[in-house]
Amino acid sequence: MPSFRRTAGARTDPRGLLVFDTRALDHRPGSARTETRTVPAPAHLHTGMAWIPQGAELDLEVRLESVSEGVLVTATATAPVAGECARCLDPVSQNLRVRCQELFSYEQNGGDTGEGGYSLDGDLLDLEPALRDALVLALPLAPRCQEDCPGLCAECGARLAQAGPGHHHGPDLDPRWAALRQITMQHNPDGSPVPGIGKENGRGRP
Repeated sequence: MPSFRRTAGARTDPRGLLVFDTRALDHRPGSARTETRTVPAPAHLHTGMAWIPQGAELDLEVRLESVSEGVLVTATATAPVAGECARCLDPVSQNLRVRCQELFSYEQNGGDTGEGGYSLDGDLLDLEPALRDALVLALPLAPRCQEDCPGLCAECGARLAQAGPGHHHGPDLDPRWAALRQITMQHNPDGSPVPGIGKENGRGRP
């Protein structure tokens, strides 16, 4: 479902880097052509902890095919993704490859056909809204620097991958548990309270 829509009454700019002229298809079903482009990524391609940097190179392979209802577009896009690891917050960098297929109707609604899809604007096809949807939906919500990233230490915030498996903290690190630990340690080996520690409240009072 399209999420980025054109302002009502706005016309498609034929100079747009993601605008395609369909006149070569001549509205003849079965007519097709393929075009490749490298274009800068639009702004606001982000979700969760990952994003495609604005201006980064998008490599596109776009197939335009004339069908009876309009023009069927099959686009493959490769884009660089930046972000933060959801476990350890280290920078994450990877490539994303997305394939989308959309029908652009001959109905003239300036690029959109309401909630159901897209349309041509005359002979012009603006791929940007459909490409935005496909890229944003494909972005990882919680990227990882590596699949088995152990994350951060809950006590000190150290990166566990660097600290190693022997990283740990003594039981008295958190002062909130110090009083409880003192009480539980004041017992004889057989489990009976040490003399002077009350049986009811552990404070030396019955």
